[in-house]
Amino acid sequence: MTRHHHHDDEVHDHDRGLAFDLETMMGRRRVLQLFAGAGLAGLLAACGDSGGGTTSTAAEGSTAAATTEAGAATTAAGASTSPIPEETAGPFPGDGSNGVNVLTQSGIVRSDIRSSFGASTTTAAGVPLDIAFTVTDAATGRPLSGAAVYVWHCDQVGNYSLYSSGVEEENYLRGVQTVGDDGTVVFTSIFPGAYSGRWPHVHFEVYPSLDEAVAAGSPKATSQIALPEDACDVVYATDGYSASIRNMAQTSLSSDMVFRDGWSQELAAANGSTSNGYTATLVIGV
Repeated sequence: MTRHHHHDDEVHDHDRGLAFDLETMMGRRRVLQLFAGAGLAGLLAACGDSGGGTTSTAAEGSTAAATTEAGAATTAAGASTSPIPEETAGPFPGDGSNGVNVLTQSGIVRSDIRSSFGASTTTAAGVPLDIAFTVTDAATGRPLSGAAVYVWHCDQVGNYSLYSSGVEEENYLRGVQTVGDDGTVVFTSIFPGAYSGRWPHVHFEVYPSLDEAVAAGSPKATSQIALPEDACDVVYATDGYSASIRNMAQTSLSSDMVFRDGWSQELAAANGSTSNGYTATLVIGV
């Protein structure tokens, strides 16, 4: 699959400020909630949860819970899934396509991506977030076990490690893992901030294998996760995210340069609380 790294596309100083199409958004979100609910019914019943929304305190944001949720989504996916839309990797991929290459460095293979590795051990601050993927073969819907996922995103104030001023020597909030036999992979991270010109999001690349990923080979897919508005609103009301409130008010999914042509396959479901952390789940067809 050809890589589309349009590094000049992802601007950070644009006030897009278009009105958000609430009716369309809520309609698509409701579909996603019903979709997720079908797969999670057994889990919610076992936990005694009433099926709360993205701010439910029943979800503890633990790696074990995230893996269960992601696995349940595989069942809900049915026999096949549509391929995840290809999106720009942005100007800060760290995969060798725009300067620095973190994928070939010892320490990049890890589940907890909150801290830097190597020369620095700085830990990124923020509300805890587990990022749970279920990776499937888009043609069959079966788990794409043995593939590898590279994930990266900005920190609490909107900076990207390896690139942004002041964090060039950090490599936190980046990591690679192998997809399990059930198609799931979970990264322990923090909720990213919203920076000017972009809807809150997480970048990822799917590689055929771990060997291909750590050799900075050719990914099978490059895309982004959109984080749901209601979870963002709750998180951004906490300490350290004050700039995100202003930046969120200046953009929307319908005006975002990546998601404005459609986001139904890229909008994660998010459950949790600011005290216990959040879990964002997404099924990825490749």
